[in-house]
Amino acid sequence: MTSQHYLADAILVATAAVLFYAALTDLKHFQIRNELIVVLTGLFVLHAVVSGRWPGIPWNVGLALLILALMLYFYAQDLLGGGDVKLLAVAFLWAGIDCALPFALLLSLFATLHALAGKLGWVDVKRVGEDKRARIAFAPSVAAALIGIFMLGCLSGVP
Repeated sequence: MTSQHYLADAILVATAAVLFYAALTDLKHFQIRNELIVVLTGLFVLHAVVSGRWPGIPWNVGLALLILALMLYFYAQDLLGGGDVKLLAVAFLWAGIDCALPFALLLSLFATLHALAGKLGWVDVKRVGEDKRARIAFAPSVAAALIGIFMLGCLSGVP
């Protein structure tokens, strides 16, 4: 392994730590800080340059913008929080077109498990709206799915 491999892996470890922190914060306070989104975006750019994935950045940005636009609809319907929208956009920025499907599948799995845990009372839920709908923190599912694609090696690009 070259020093580029080690640096790319170190960036993934740092990103996983930030994702873990975002997940814990969301679980506890149902809030995702904007600073974490900025840090995750910066780590993506750094990783893309170090790992050699930088030629795909325009495609990753395009996918992230598309996801952001789609998720804004759900935000407007009060079905998703603003932090969740931003975190999903940055997660798809990381995943890119090549890893979007594995990420989406893992996200579906972890979100389903988290919703089940909420229904069983194993994790806190937040009651919102006039009908007191139950809402779960979404960052843990996003973080788990993104870390999952890191572990699957989907983002390796160092020549």
